[in-house]
Amino acid sequence: MQLGINLGYWGAGMDADNLAVAQEADRLGYAVCWAAEAYGSDAATVLSWVAAQTERIDVGSAIFQIPARQPAMTAMTAATLDSLSGGRFRLGLGVSGPQVSEGWYGVKFDKPLARTREYVEIIRKAMTRERLTYEGEHWTLPLPGGPGKPIKLTVHPQREHIPLYIAAIGPKNLEQTGEIADGALLIFPSADHLEDTAISYLRAGREKAGKSLEGFDVCPTLPLAVGDDKDVTTLADTFRPYTALYVGGMGSRKQNFYNQLARRMGYEQEAAEIQDKYLSGDKQGAAAAVPHDLIDKTTLLGSVDRIADRMKAYAEAGVTTLTLAPAGFTLDERIAALRAGTEALERAGLA
Repeated sequence: MQLGINLGYWGAGMDADNLAVAQEADRLGYAVCWAAEAYGSDAATVLSWVAAQTERIDVGSAIFQIPARQPAMTAMTAATLDSLSGGRFRLGLGVSGPQVSEGWYGVKFDKPLARTREYVEIIRKAMTRERLTYEGEHWTLPLPGGPGKPIKLTVHPQREHIPLYIAAIGPKNLEQTGEIADGALLIFPSADHLEDTAISYLRAGREKAGKSLEGFDVCPTLPLAVGDDKDVTTLADTFRPYTALYVGGMGSRKQNFYNQLARRMGYEQEAAEIQDKYLSGDKQGAAAAVPHDLIDKTTLLGSVDRIADRMKAYAEAGVTTLTLAPAGFTLDERIAALRAGTEALERAGLA
């Protein structure tokens, strides 16, 4: 099992330190550095900045939002980043959510599975550097009856095949991801529930494509906080606002994929309470309603030995790249967490 690092959103208050964190992860041998985007910083610019000042670590989009870019533009960006980084780019895609898709981009959040499938097919075709034509429900290239003509990508990416990941949570999306992608980006993963909430669906998708999970990258992101095992409760409490935001406030009442995931993990009543309080404006109450067990199962908390044991559980559950989001109020604390992650991987015998 490899380790990755997730820098999150640029502009979240730790920008001055993020490059140093990425460079330390590069030095420590982390496999990939991911950057996110929502409606602030874009991931492509951040990844260019990181790639220019690192040597070995891959850089990946987690995620490029599908409603933000036409698929051919995403193919251009991926080819350019792969070329500039010397073959170190990983393309992560996701549909975002209805509030961002429709409120920020003005793109109707309908038929996300079909839209994702077409998007991936167009990217794959563009990357072959053949003349691009496509006929689908959401995209037709070139547009009929106009001056457009089939053209081809002029940039040569470093590699013939750029790894393509999809951020997936729901069963249907996970199955399709297994079918059409090279890896899955997961969030709020519990090793105890991973088979039922993710792996079984990914496996079904791979089988539909005539493949196995061999070579498919299962890549969840977990917050990491290092400390004494006696302080696990205190460490978990630092992630209450984070968990409450996703389970309670990310998306609408009817379409919150993270809330639905918590319910599938057995937290039906708790997920409903968190959402009710968050959407009513009681964010503190929502955070207080998050069960300690939910946080502990979806983060890495405590001593290096405790974290090593959890890493073993994730590896046994089928995780191939474990992406860490190290907590810390200072750069030194985040760097220390990165180093603890490497040490825990070695103690677990997974390095």
